[in-house]
Amino acid sequence: MSLKVAVVILNWNGRKLLQQFLPSVIRHSGSVAQVIVADNGSSDDSIAVLEKEFPSVRIIRNDTNRGFTGGYNDALQYVDAEYFVLLNSDVEVTANWIEPIISLMDSDKKIGACQPKILSYHDKTSFEYAGAGGGFIDYLGYPFCRGRIFNDLEKDLHQYDDTIPVFWATGACMFVRADVYKQLGGLDTEFFAHMEEIDLCWRMQLKGYQVYYCGKSTVYHVGGGTLAKNNPRKTYLNFRNNLLMIYKNAGHHRSSILLKRRFFDLLAALKFLITNGKKDAKAVLEAHRDFRKMRALYPASMTQKSTKTPPLTIYKRSILWDYYLCRRKKYTSLPKND
Repeated sequence: MSLKVAVVILNWNGRKLLQQFLPSVIRHSGSVAQVIVADNGSSDDSIAVLEKEFPSVRIIRNDTNRGFTGGYNDALQYVDAEYFVLLNSDVEVTANWIEPIISLMDSDKKIGACQPKILSYHDKTSFEYAGAGGGFIDYLGYPFCRGRIFNDLEKDLHQYDDTIPVFWATGACMFVRADVYKQLGGLDTEFFAHMEEIDLCWRMQLKGYQVYYCGKSTVYHVGGGTLAKNNPRKTYLNFRNNLLMIYKNAGHHRSSILLKRRFFDLLAALKFLITNGKKDAKAVLEAHRDFRKMRALYPASMTQKSTKTPPLTIYKRSILWDYYLCRRKKYTSLPKND
């Protein structure tokens, strides 16, 4: 008999995070969901700690570390549930964090994914970078959130306690309908990590599903647990995967978008170079080089999408222009997306 909800935490050498955050997950999830840790080939004593300190938690062992994408795809093959919750190991959940989202998704079978409000674990009055009050992208493929535009974070003044369609739900805490996840082939393993949740949400919408944010549920995220924000490897993955995502999903607009992105990304590399970020500047150039090589992995048959889709919540202006030139640092200050 399949489960209603499976909360699946991907772990790689994260014993301390498991000891810190698993208790809240078990306490606030145990009555409505099974808690599972998918270990991604850890070399620390994570498994021993789980077996000794958290005997109620189911363990799935992946032989090797295939990143966020491969790790989840490998593990979720062995989970039989109506809903998967992809939860980072550095997230503290709260009472009643599951029920409002499952109730919402039960009410509309076209909702493929949903996220809660994501606040900062270190400053619980502020939104957190990864997801905040729901994710969006502009027409050039740059992601941002309600509550977080680039590195500017808003305080939580209950301005985003609503429930609305968004473009993407954060991979830090993503509720996803299991049959939709499987129908789409899960996360793109070529991404390894970063942007994979945006790509999945984009593909969902192109298949006629919607993505939602539910402000009735709140979790607290540490963030940067695997790669720090100023890590060149993270810079590389973010730029490369963003380009791949556009190539896969933007349809006949992709050529013009990618041409503009080449210009803006070169500006970003120059900015890194000027601000003593030589390794980050190199990472941007390497991302473009490898993107050109990896395009062959996505034949035309994979990038020709149905036109029978719901309206995509893409921001029609440039978020770069609005943020850097118009100095609009909050989502509420952005012009309406008419």
